[in-house]
Amino acid sequence: MPTAPLKVLFVSSEVEGLVKTGGLADVAKSLPAALKLMGHDVRIVMPFYKTVTGREQAVSLLSTELYVEPQPAAVGYQVMQLASGDVPVYALDAPQYFDRPELYAENNQAYPDNGERFAFLSAAALDMCEKVDFQPDIIHCNDWHTGLVPFLLKTRYAQSDFFANTKSVITVHNAVFKGIFNYDQYRLIPELIQHRYINAEIDPSHISMLKAGVAYADKVNAVSPNYASEMLTHLGSHGMEADFQNRIRDLYGIVNGCDYGDWNPETDPYIKQKFKANKVSLARGKKACKKDLQQQVGLPVVDLPVYGMVCRLTEQKGIHYLIPILKDFLVNEVQVVIVGTGDPALASALRQISEAHADKFAFVEAYSNPLAHCITAGADFFMMPSEFEPCGLNQMYSLAYGTLPVVRAVGGLIDTVIDYDDKPHVATGFIFSDPTPEALLIKLQRSLLLYSQKPQEFKRLQQNAMACQFSWQESAQQYLEMYLDGDMLPSVTSTESASGV
Repeated sequence: MPTAPLKVLFVSSEVEGLVKTGGLADVAKSLPAALKLMGHDVRIVMPFYKTVTGREQAVSLLSTELYVEPQPAAVGYQVMQLASGDVPVYALDAPQYFDRPELYAENNQAYPDNGERFAFLSAAALDMCEKVDFQPDIIHCNDWHTGLVPFLLKTRYAQSDFFANTKSVITVHNAVFKGIFNYDQYRLIPELIQHRYINAEIDPSHISMLKAGVAYADKVNAVSPNYASEMLTHLGSHGMEADFQNRIRDLYGIVNGCDYGDWNPETDPYIKQKFKANKVSLARGKKACKKDLQQQVGLPVVDLPVYGMVCRLTEQKGIHYLIPILKDFLVNEVQVVIVGTGDPALASALRQISEAHADKFAFVEAYSNPLAHCITAGADFFMMPSEFEPCGLNQMYSLAYGTLPVVRAVGGLIDTVIDYDDKPHVATGFIFSDPTPEALLIKLQRSLLLYSQKPQEFKRLQQNAMACQFSWQESAQQYLEMYLDGDMLPSVTSTESASGV
């Protein structure tokens, strides 16, 4: 461990508190904050989207341009300074790329120039470093949007004195999104076109930004140990198993932390009654929060077990496992609340079921952070039947509120939930394995049986759940060890260790 603090540049397409579409933003806020608390000089670079919170308070640090031969003209941009807590944020202001209503897509249609937009992010993130006098020891990249940063460090900046001691890391939050674009979108990265880097190619006309990042970063990590193992398989890597197997000596799995500043039943401003883990406080708090949830979503205020779910409506989240068996599950004395937006067909199916079972099932087609907190606090069980889940955060939030997760045995869900049928004394939830609606229904019925027939056992599991701690400080320490120790044995050491999906 060096005595001097590290200089870390964290490159992300979104940061919670400034702009967010998913869990990547939570990590981009919490991990830099944890590293800064450890004494390191951490800065974040991101796009200056039209929708950034606090945009009007941003201060211009630099007005400059990115010029790359043989392009006929430079791309002008400004570096605007914001903050994420105590961490400085450099927001790259290039209106032709980022002055749009949304981050990546509108009406479920991706922007056609996303390749060029995020190629610019990678190129400008490096271009601005010397101009703002920040010489990073580590550049920490995240997902495909930033995958060209490691490539550029090893090509365009290979002989640069400024970056001579800079190392790069890429964190894979979700390998299903590979950032695949035609060569035409890489005019700002002519190195790709001139030299045809086949280890970044999908085919002779398309490049994957994620493949480029995995191939050229000094370290590669996944957001949970089990997901790192899954990425060595065809199914778990979504076809990129060879890329990850080639980097096996540099592949790490580090589970995300949980931001207990935002998700704490003792301090949560969004819930009806705050509560602690002791039995009396827990029972009173959960009862008040359940009643409030039922009233908010229009369900009868009755003493029934409530199953909650907050998610994007996609097959990744396992909605297609839930819909076929939801009517069968609602035959029981239960209530179900689902909140989310996404695939119109999935939303339509859920809406039809809710209309037919209005006394037991509420579907809210929206995303509301306050309502998400109310579900997490007021439900008895939280459903995450994911098809795949690199880490997952909602199961951690639900554990903190004594809401038992019902999850599938994939990715970080295995790393953070202990199954009652496997280890009852230390259990914190329920896990099923088979990717089928029937397997989900069996596990839901199993959880309902515990709630109904063994109430004291159910309460014991609630307290087990609330005792769980997934500290960002612990995760940050593991990231720091990865940054520092080139000889550290990775968490995945052979393809035989991969458990699959």
